Amino acid sequence: IAGSHRRIIDHKKDIRIGTVTVSKDSADRYFVSMQLGSDTPFVSKLAKTNSQIGIDLNTENFLTTSEGQVIDNPRYYRMIKGRLAKAQRTLSRRQRRAKKEKRSLRNSKNYQKQRRLVAKIHDKIRNQRNNFLNVNSTRLINNHDLIVAENLRSKNMLKNHALALSISDVGWHSFLQKLAYKADLYQRTFIVVHPKNTTQTCHDCGFIMGSGNTEKLALKDREWTCPACQTHHIRDVNAAKNILSKGLKQLEKA
Repeated sequence: IAGSHRRIIDHKKDIRIGTVTVSKDSADRYFVSMQLGSDTPFVSKLAKTNSQIGIDLNTENFLTTSEGQVIDNPRYYRMIKGRLAKAQRTLSRRQRRAKKEKRSLRNSKNYQKQRRLVAKIHDKIRNQRNNFLNVNSTRLINNHDLIVAENLRSKNMLKNHALALSISDVGWHSFLQKLAYKADLYQRTFIVVHPKNTTQTCHDCGFIMGSGNTEKLALKDREWTCPACQTHHIRDVNAAKNILSKGLKQLEKA
């Protein structure tokens, strides 16, 4: 039925089914996706909240807001990587055995069974992470008219081998993509700002750590006191406040 059109009435909307796509994943499961069209919106415009928020994404926790809320990083991959590594070793062993016996991998039942098991483990991690990102992006969109985040370049950060696993596991890029399309869908405002000095700047007086005779904050410095105004900061909350301030200034100039 790919490419066909069928008309369905659900008492409220006139929904048209456009392209229908059938796909199979690496675990040999089949999925059907449909492109839908309607003369009326599928979602309703959200009510104004008069709330603005900045979010700081980091490896210690997933997200910290300018309001002080902290969302922990669930680290789905780290939790299951031992089981995954064991399953992958079994898969490699069965692959070597099949080749030694000159059997096609396609026709090797034990190899194919293990291949599907490994694929399901990867799929479980992917689904858990995707659900986590969807829940938290939707909550932010529902509760705030403006959301401001850092313009993180994950590909460049992955070059830091000490942080590569944490960055890959957290899904920042996907999270920012979800915020962008949901903001457009529900008519909210989502913008990203340059991250320069958002961590090192005191939100209260504007002093930048590393200037004068001071040293820059290290990753281990989770709390600090501004040497200029003596304000005590929780590192990530202060950064989130600076991110929101940058976003507001960016909107003023637009």
